[in-house]
Amino acid sequence: MEKTSTPYRWNNGSILRVVYREIEESIATKRELKAELANEIAEVASLLVERLNTGHKLIAFGNGGSAADAQHLVAELVGRYQAERKALAAVTLTANSSSLTAIGNDYGFENVFSRQLEAIAKPGDVALAISTSGNSPNVLLALETAKNLDLAAIGLSGKTGGKMRALVDICLRVPSDSTPRIQEVHSLIIHILSSIVEKAFLPTAFPSESLNGATVQK
Repeated sequence: MEKTSTPYRWNNGSILRVVYREIEESIATKRELKAELANEIAEVASLLVERLNTGHKLIAFGNGGSAADAQHLVAELVGRYQAERKALAAVTLTANSSSLTAIGNDYGFENVFSRQLEAIAKPGDVALAISTSGNSPNVLLALETAKNLDLAAIGLSGKTGGKMRALVDICLRVPSDSTPRIQEVHSLIIHILSSIVEKAFLPTAFPSESLNGATVQK
């Protein structure tokens, strides 16, 4: 009879060490984010407010966990983050399984985002690409398409930014090489952007009713 492996038996002390380590690593990465990327995050938020306020839309995309992050951000803008305000124009290129599989089958998986951009993007829209490595071929091709279509391009990536770094206007590079830490911080950035954008479209937020020089249409 074939022997089966016995699962490792964790004791409470071992489990707690892992729990503490994961939490501390996440906290440390977020502290580095504050020190290194606060200004860039604010710049991205201002760009989003400006473009959304002038009739443009956000188009977000990524693979795997990054696809989930793209959908998360779009949901916060189209629905709401914390407060009642008008719906904001945002779409994701990861949610339509028929389009993804048809384009992947007919044109190759590297074209699943670029082909959709060609169909729905207009000059002045914002393409937001999410990739922990910054090297996903379909994301890179979509960013090349975004440039050709005269879109603003934002990247969320890991420490180096990969090849994506050269293809975007602003690259938010999480100061970590760990995929879990990068994804956790991407989620935080999404919440920060959602909060700032939402406040810009609330009647009582930003008393001057402007952000980065652009008057917000309520």
